Amino acid sequence: MAQLEIGAETFGDIALDDSGQLESHADALRNVVNEGILADQVGLDFFGVGEHHRDDMAVSAPEIVLAAIASRTENIHLGTAVTVLSSDDPVRLYQRFATLDAISNGRAEIIAGRGSFIESFPLFGYNLQNYEQLFEEKLDLLAKLVTGEPVTWSGETRTPLRDQTVYPLLENAPIKTWVGVGGSPQSVVRAARHNLPLTLAIIGGNPLSFEGLTRLYRRSLQEFGHAEQPISAHLHGLVTETDEEVFDLMWPHYQFYRSRIGQERGWPEASQMELRAALAENGHMLAGSPETVARKMVRVVKGLGLSRIDIKYSQGTLPHSYLMKSLELLGTKVKPMVLDMLSED
Repeated sequence: MAQLEIGAETFGDIALDDSGQLESHADALRNVVNEGILADQVGLDFFGVGEHHRDDMAVSAPEIVLAAIASRTENIHLGTAVTVLSSDDPVRLYQRFATLDAISNGRAEIIAGRGSFIESFPLFGYNLQNYEQLFEEKLDLLAKLVTGEPVTWSGETRTPLRDQTVYPLLENAPIKTWVGVGGSPQSVVRAARHNLPLTLAIIGGNPLSFEGLTRLYRRSLQEFGHAEQPISAHLHGLVTETDEEVFDLMWPHYQFYRSRIGQERGWPEASQMELRAALAENGHMLAGSPETVARKMVRVVKGLGLSRIDIKYSQGTLPHSYLMKSLELLGTKVKPMVLDMLSED
């Protein structure tokens, strides 16, 4: 079995600056680049940047941010978390990632998903009534494009392609492309049908409750006649020096971010009990001291049979300095602990 990979992800959340004011989008983007550089320096395996089109998240063009990071890093793999494929053009997406793959010497990855926000649909002229069809057809086309081979494809959401070569040509085909899913069995089966690796977005509840989806995915791969594929998971979290400090550090920023999303979606107000449940042993956040985060990671990795586990370390308005410390601890403390624990079995 290949060694577990450990990664970090961010949405470029607009954080507080040193004066206690919300930083600019430009500052947030520059901070993400510096965070990606640090992630490489401390030995993390993957750095993912989410795509959003909102005022509280700065990254709307992740490939450009990743290209900036690629030019200043050596080893870390770079990808999206996620690319909102339903409102993108798969051909242009392939071209951007083929370019990133060349710039990074083969370190580019795509995590394609539908996303949990809908702002991109009206922004780019797509109808939400076509939500399912857009993703299904575009994933079908993308799965063909990332092989680097000439593509023949037809559907209803864009013009057909006939034996079409798309440039630039890949130096290292294919581009590794994951399908990001929430809790939908249909999405898991779709990923297996297209023979693409699976990324689970675990943003609530007990992470081990996703074990049924991993079994469904592996069984579906077999039924479609495909070989085994890797499974990764994305969980929110934050690594701190001690367990005692994590709640007080996270709460005001969690409350601000969660309350805003809750108002948009009709959820009840954020509560301290909710955050404490997320931080508990069976909760969905990988947060606390390096020892606590490492133990929880191992539990999730073993329970779900993961090849990679990523922490979404940006936490709403939490300042950049704390994010840098979290990345440092994740690479220098948590990763070695996790690998040692797994090697003992």
